[in-house]
Amino acid sequence: MNKLIAWFANNSVAANLLMFIVIAGGLLTIGSLKYEVFPEATLDMVRVSVLYPGAAPEEVEEGVCMRIEEAIQDIEGIKELTATARENTGSVTAEIQTGYDAKDIMDEIKSRVDAITSFPKEIEKPVVAELVRRVQVINVAVSGQTDMYTLKRLAEDIRDDLLRYDNITQVTVSAIPPYEIAVELSEKAMRRYKLTFDEVANAIRRFSLDLPGGVVRAEGGEILLRTKGQAYHADDFARIPLRVSADGATLYLGDVAKVIDGFAETDAQARFDGVPAAILQVFRVGNESALRIAEDVKSYIADKQRRLPEGIRLTTWQDDTRILRSRMDLLFRNGRAGLILVFLVLALFLKLRLAGWVSFGIVFSFIGSLWLLPGLDVSINLLSLFAFIVVLGIVVDDAIVIGENVYSYMEQGISPLKAAIKGTQQVAVPVIFAVLTTFAAFVPLLLVEGVFGKFMRVIPLVVISTLSFSLVESLLVLPSHLGHMKQHKEHKEGWWGRIQSRFDRWLKHVVDTYYKNSLEWALRYRYITL
Repeated sequence: MNKLIAWFANNSVAANLLMFIVIAGGLLTIGSLKYEVFPEATLDMVRVSVLYPGAAPEEVEEGVCMRIEEAIQDIEGIKELTATARENTGSVTAEIQTGYDAKDIMDEIKSRVDAITSFPKEIEKPVVAELVRRVQVINVAVSGQTDMYTLKRLAEDIRDDLLRYDNITQVTVSAIPPYEIAVELSEKAMRRYKLTFDEVANAIRRFSLDLPGGVVRAEGGEILLRTKGQAYHADDFARIPLRVSADGATLYLGDVAKVIDGFAETDAQARFDGVPAAILQVFRVGNESALRIAEDVKSYIADKQRRLPEGIRLTTWQDDTRILRSRMDLLFRNGRAGLILVFLVLALFLKLRLAGWVSFGIVFSFIGSLWLLPGLDVSINLLSLFAFIVVLGIVVDDAIVIGENVYSYMEQGISPLKAAIKGTQQVAVPVIFAVLTTFAAFVPLLLVEGVFGKFMRVIPLVVISTLSFSLVESLLVLPSHLGHMKQHKEHKEGWWGRIQSRFDRWLKHVVDTYYKNSLEWALRYRYITL
């Protein structure tokens, strides 16, 4: 290590090249960093969901949940099973143990569930899916005193417009019931025409569909035949024939039933500022930037609002990027204040140039850490920003120790280059071990298992990478810069030199008088001190 320190101190080109490579790499990486509120993490859970129409929770538990649990409980790799029974629906969630592939476990669960033959006949086909955590960025409320059709149509139009942006790939419309065609049969009409419920239901199934009709081959090519009979609106359903009499008279569905083109009946309603509303939820996936998504949505909403009918209002809310921006502002404010304070304190007792190079270690370390983030699969999020804020207070400690030790040799009249080499070599070992002990404090967070561990790994990765670049800068780059400073003059000149001399005398007085006497007393009466 001593030879490496001396070599870099004597070869300023190599030290500067190393510095420029790290800074260039960090600056070029900033544009490709992923910005998100919380880091992405797979949940390692598989859920089996089953619809059981008309069933009470007790029936769902006995007929669905218990049968699924019995079928999959012995699958290797399942850590825990959680069953939930509700009215009309039941689900069983399997938590996957660390080290097992969730997709393989999901395939095994699906095979077991498909083989169950004791399910009630009334249930719908079980759905087996891996739980995926969708990262919401921002919501948009479409509100106004208007009917549900208008709100749903506007919300769907806005969704389609937002999906045209390159950075937005996932937008959902919520808080609006789905479309539904309701057929309300008249008991009186059913008796008059001697119809049964099954007869009406079979007629709807038989006539409301599209059927392929084969291929007609001709000299000019092939013609695909297809019968289009799928009903989409109330009028289409009302014209479905139920029965044709011998004289050719046709009985239609509209003759015996009231067909309503509307929304499904649900207990949920959405109101925004006291008026009916539809909600659009915008999510971030892959490498999309949460900050860019929020900016695009706000820009679109501001433009779209001017073209909407009077009384319809678009409002962005639950913007999670505000938290991210606030944390980034906090980091920048703390970093700026820390850099200024470190420089001022060092400048009061050391040379201005030396104080500047020592303070530069903060910038170098943070830029170097940003360079490594994509390779470590770490994004700019609340946890990584928290880690940067934590490490901000300790990142420059090693450079301060080395800079002060080099300065003490310069004060003895040793040339700057020799002082830089000797001063750095003398404290290199304790500086390295000081950084390693900090590593040791954060490494256990890398060993945490499960979903929580996937989130917490961000903090030690940021801290370790930042402190590693701080160590590189203080041991290899800083000595080269300090070694090419001008020879220290015994008497400081200029107005700043007079300020430094005054603080230097004050500090030496405090050390020689108060601190020295206190230290001697503490050493003499060591048991009382203990």
